[in-house]
Amino acid sequence: MFGNNKNSKSNAVKPGMNDKQAMEVDGDLKLQENLNKIKHTILVLSGKGGVGKSTIATNCAVALASRKLKTGLLDIDIHGPSVPTLLGIEKAGLQATNHNTIIPIQYNDYLKVISVGFMLPDNKEAVIWRGPLKYNLIKQFLSDVEWDQLDFLIIDSPPGTGDEPLSVAQLVKNPTGAIIVTTPQNVSTIDVKKSITFCHKLNIPVLGVVENMSGFVCPHCGKETFIFRKGGGSEISREMGVPFLGIIPLDPLIVENSDAGRPFAQSANINASASQKHFEEIISSLLQSITV
Repeated sequence: MFGNNKNSKSNAVKPGMNDKQAMEVDGDLKLQENLNKIKHTILVLSGKGGVGKSTIATNCAVALASRKLKTGLLDIDIHGPSVPTLLGIEKAGLQATNHNTIIPIQYNDYLKVISVGFMLPDNKEAVIWRGPLKYNLIKQFLSDVEWDQLDFLIIDSPPGTGDEPLSVAQLVKNPTGAIIVTTPQNVSTIDVKKSITFCHKLNIPVLGVVENMSGFVCPHCGKETFIFRKGGGSEISREMGVPFLGIIPLDPLIVENSDAGRPFAQSANINASASQKHFEEIISSLLQSITV
């Protein structure tokens, strides 16, 4: 992790505090100053892995940036960061300023990105950390990164309801809400209930559920065929009393673009695939539910 400047103490540091206490107070102030510059903070969660959560989070950030909304993308999937790969910027490296702040990767004019993946020497490196280290890194990414003024901060969380999403809930006092990603199968939708309950217990509004891999889009004729069961996401939304944002079918174009580091959201146009059109509808529904 990036070092902290022990000589830089704010006016809130009181006489009699030791260095550790003073650094904690100063860190809390920096955190609040940074968060005050961010209009909307959205967590992207999933009950289990392999449902396309990071793909949804990454393309959500790209889609917002394409609308000229100042956007940050924070990848806190510490043990499996995939955002750098999805954006094709794996070789980027983070830099610290003379003031011990961190400069995010500028993906384009409207999108800044931070991921632990930028700190690893290669994609074979494993991060073997317990909870306190993960909490401190997430706090540093929120407080020490030069996010500046943002309309949206999209936070890609690891699957489940463990240390990372809990850390965000503790650090970001009033997030705008959470998007929960699932696939249609029962094994995935069962875990979605846990993610929704997690949000309810921590007073995080659920902005909606996205059903990913909902059917298959033929690359030749464009017809959608439902390989798995249909409607699992909408069923859970009704049962749990939360919004349903929409579906995204399986699409070879998404797989191809993701592997090549080309977010499919930025290539959507008049000839967009069915999946791209569905995704645009999801982003439109999301923005309608939020005052930008």
